[in-house]
Amino acid sequence: MLTVRFSVMGIPCLGLNGGPVFKHNEAFSFQVATEDQAETDRYWNAIVGNGGEESACGWCKDKWGVSWQITPLALTGAISGPDPAAAKRAFEAMMQMKKIDIAAIEAAVRG
Repeated sequence: MLTVRFSVMGIPCLGLNGGPVFKHNEAFSFQVATEDQAETDRYWNAIVGNGGEESACGWCKDKWGVSWQITPLALTGAISGPDPAAAKRAFEAMMQMKKIDIAAIEAAVRG
């Protein structure tokens, strides 16, 4: 197949077969913004637990090698918040994680 149509979380997508020369890499990823730890865990476990692999900072790859960012809204808010010191602590905490732990991010924000 040269092209394939699919949807991700209700968003229509079109994939183009680049052949053996163009392979998947981290330059392209899907980002999933999650509301809470349960949703974060559900997406992470569905990808990693189905033949995927963990990476750092909320990134993982599915069994086809496509990269995903499972990003809790709490993390996004913490690293873009108005307090630079709290944002730095949240970022440093994230850098130590594979799957994002929202409670640990919130604790880092509090100092």
